[in-house]
Amino acid sequence: MLGAPGAGKGTQAQRIAEACGIPHISTGDIFRANIKAGTELGKKAKEYMDRGALVPDEVTIGMLLDRIHEKDCEKGYILDGFPRTIPQAENLTKALAEEGTRVDAAIDIEVPDENIVKRMGGRRACPKCGATYHVQFNPPKKEGICDVCGSSLVVREDDRPETVKKRLSVYHEQTEPLIAYYRKAGVLKTVDGTKDMDQVFEDIQALL
Repeated sequence: MLGAPGAGKGTQAQRIAEACGIPHISTGDIFRANIKAGTELGKKAKEYMDRGALVPDEVTIGMLLDRIHEKDCEKGYILDGFPRTIPQAENLTKALAEEGTRVDAAIDIEVPDENIVKRMGGRRACPKCGATYHVQFNPPKKEGICDVCGSSLVVREDDRPETVKKRLSVYHEQTEPLIAYYRKAGVLKTVDGTKDMDQVFEDIQALL
């Protein structure tokens, strides 16, 4: 799954996974599972994370390959949040090729930056119970108040316009080049992410 932060990758990946009966694999989940299980790769990843450093690609790909060898991946899987850079994509291509397999499709959810800033700026979260809302797409029954526990809603640091713009500039610099990489590989599929969520899902299903 490709697309800027806030484009809806995670939501769509989850829906495709459910519709196709295949696992939705996010690197965050893999890290947590390996650290919890105390695997060798998990211990290595934890050392880097504890220092606030990025986990090296070879450790991440090692965990990923272990994960896709599990039984639930026999019919396929969806990668969300990896690869994020060209070197990661090249390493993944090489590792998969050695196993006689490859990425079948790279789905890019296209959303202009201004839409993302507006979309993420409208998010509201409950600091007490964790429920999330959106002022336009999923508003609480009473403005500024959580439906679940009645606490006052807040704008998370991650959703503030200045933070979103910073995250977008990192995306354009590091991750956007993957679009050209997978286009050259002949596996890129592009959908318009500004449409209604259900329509985006239908468009992705049609492409697959």
